Amino acid sequence: MFIHNISRVALEVGPLQIRWYGIMFALGVMGYYLLTRWLWQREADFASKAPHGKDKRHEKWPIEDFDSLILFLFVGLVTGARLGEVFFYNFAYYSNAGFWEIFKVWHGGLSSHGAAIGLLIAYTCFWLWKRRKDPGLRFFQYIDLIAVCMPLVAGFVRIGNFFNSEIVGRVSDVPWAVVFAQNGEVIARHPAQLYEGLWAWVVFGIVFGLWQFSRNKRARGWVRGWVRGWAVFSFVGLYFLGRFLIEFFKEYQISVGSDGLPWGLTMGQGLSILPVVMAVIYFGIVYLRNDKKSAGIF
Repeated sequence: MFIHNISRVALEVGPLQIRWYGIMFALGVMGYYLLTRWLWQREADFASKAPHGKDKRHEKWPIEDFDSLILFLFVGLVTGARLGEVFFYNFAYYSNAGFWEIFKVWHGGLSSHGAAIGLLIAYTCFWLWKRRKDPGLRFFQYIDLIAVCMPLVAGFVRIGNFFNSEIVGRVSDVPWAVVFAQNGEVIARHPAQLYEGLWAWVVFGIVFGLWQFSRNKRARGWVRGWVRGWAVFSFVGLYFLGRFLIEFFKEYQISVGSDGLPWGLTMGQGLSILPVVMAVIYFGIVYLRNDKKSAGIF
């Protein structure tokens, strides 16, 4: 058993407070940026070596577009995650706390489901913006690459939740149970935040490993037939499937003993069903068509 009495504040200088949650979020975003930029540059290098008469993909990977896309995604991530927290989980609290409380993201409170919606909207806005100059740009041109490292950010955010003593697990007597003393508790609970953080990093390892394999020169002759969308739907399906299962170890977020959903499901489980179903449908269509251009239907 571990008694968690770590302060939410990592450093305090006068009125300035730097919280562990903010540090974890920043580490996740920086790690995502650096790794994804490296992957983007590698795609650009690979495409530039292809004969221009047969493959003009080098024109689709300008490095200056990467930073523009990251800006779109960052705004979509923060906005979607925060609004998801407000409307899915704590609408009553934010209604009483005041409008400006919504902007205090360093206090914690980011919804992964809201983040997914925000990222999708942000990517769509970027794609529409780019299509004005390049009408032939496919929607799935970049979406797989930018999805590869997203679980990395999710993992860091959950570690931040642990430091904040929020999104706690249900009461438990397992040897690794945690007493969240910062919440004034004396009972031990599942460290559900760590479960989710570790699962996010496992998903990152799987998707990143598959991506690396797909770009391995020794395998390229086979994997170039992988359909567009496989990485993003692998991430979505695996991550939210894990979220659904781990929610059985988490306390209800909206009210004590129930989130108001059928069969005793938590809000997190209810919101995870659709992404998992979408991933299953996607791979089902790909499997049934058994066609290298299957993803073209999207």
